[in-house]
Amino acid sequence: MPVAGEDLRVQLLSDTARLPSRAHPGDAGLDLYAAEGATLEPGERTAIGCGIAIAIPEGCAGLVLPRSGNAAKHGISIVNAPGLIDAGYRGEVKVLLLNTDKAEPFEIEPGDRIAQLLITRYEPLEPASVEELDDSSRGDGGFGSSGR
Repeated sequence: MPVAGEDLRVQLLSDTARLPSRAHPGDAGLDLYAAEGATLEPGERTAIGCGIAIAIPEGCAGLVLPRSGNAAKHGISIVNAPGLIDAGYRGEVKVLLLNTDKAEPFEIEPGDRIAQLLITRYEPLEPASVEELDDSSRGDGGFGSSGR
């Protein structure tokens, strides 16, 4: 199990690749950078390569999250948010960006911050069939059950 301060091993795959980095000390997310340029037309989605491969420690996963600034200012999101990177994956990290703006294209240049990477621990629970579940205070209350 990884410990605090353990390094995230990153392989740079291109000359335009950059190591993920934190914008501020104590930030949970690491900024991911585009290694290639692209133009996303309104409503268009595309995979943007970051030019890196990473070795996520066993017992952890990487979650690729949208950048709030790009979302608020330009309507840029991630199609499969959050994207999931399993510990065993060693290919190039790519981000599936979507331009939700109805009118403006979005330009991406190599070196632009396009997403955030959050490394998180998880419990590898195995599904087990049961006859019924134990009760909880919420029960089967789903969408909208907590009010507005």
